[in-house]
Amino acid sequence: MDDQPNGTRKPRRGIYLLPNLFTTGAMFAGFYAIVAGIGGNFTHAAIAVFVAAILDGLDGRVARLTGTQSEFGVQYDSLSDLVSFGLAPALVLYTWSLSALKLYGSGWGKVGWMGAFIYAACAALRLARFNTQVAVIDKRYFQGLASPAAAGLCMSFVWSVEEGGLFGLNAGDMDFVTPVVAIVAGLLMVSRVRYFSFKAWPRSDRVPFIWIPAAMLVLVGLALDPPHVLLAITALYVLSGPVMTLWGLRRKRDERAQRARPVE
Repeated sequence: MDDQPNGTRKPRRGIYLLPNLFTTGAMFAGFYAIVAGIGGNFTHAAIAVFVAAILDGLDGRVARLTGTQSEFGVQYDSLSDLVSFGLAPALVLYTWSLSALKLYGSGWGKVGWMGAFIYAACAALRLARFNTQVAVIDKRYFQGLASPAAAGLCMSFVWSVEEGGLFGLNAGDMDFVTPVVAIVAGLLMVSRVRYFSFKAWPRSDRVPFIWIPAAMLVLVGLALDPPHVLLAITALYVLSGPVMTLWGLRRKRDERAQRARPVE
C-alpha cells in the first residue's frame, strides 16, 4: 500500500490472478464450444461446456481456499457463466438441431431460434436473480435450476445423440424434441423450484461410507459411456428439484392441517 499525505494507506489496485485464471479458462471453453458448434463439431462443443463447468466449480473453491474472493471475481464469474452456460448451449442447440426444425413450410422454423433465445434469456435472468439474492438465500439450496446444470442437461443430450443415438433415434429424429429440452431447461432456471446446492457439501471432513462405492460406480460408468451416464446424472438432478419441492409443499400442508386440528 502507498502512503498518502494524511497518513492513511491507499489500497493497491489490481485483481487476484489465480481464481480469475480459472474463470477465464471457463469462458474460453464456452467460447470454444460456440466455435465448435458453428463448425459442426458438436461432440467437441458438448465436452467443452463440461470442461467449462469443471473450471467454473474450481474458481470459487480456489478463491475461498486462498482468501482471494472479490466483487470483481463475482461479477466476472457471472459474465463467464452467461457465455459458457447461457449463450454456448443455446447456439450449439440451434446449430445442431433447432435451425433444421421445419413443419408445414418454413413458419415453424421460428420455433428453433425462439427456443434457443428462451434458453439464453432465462440463463441471463437466472444469473441476475442469483446475484441480487446471494446475501439472503439459503446456501444449501438453489432457487431454480443452476445454469451449469441446465447446460449439462442440454449438452449431454447432444453428446448422447451424437455418440450412438438415444433410444435408437439419431440427430435428425430429435428436431422436435430439442426445443422442448431447451425451453424446459430455460424455464426451470427461472422457476421457484428448489435444487440441492453442492456448494454447501460436505459439511465436515467425514461422509457416509455409501458415498465411496457410489462414486466408484459413477467413475466406472463415465469411463464406459460418458455421454449417456452424464445425461442420466443430469436428468436425475433436474427431476430431483420438482420432487423435492412437491415433497416440501406436501409436508407444509400436513403440518398446517395438524396445527388446525382441534385438540381433544
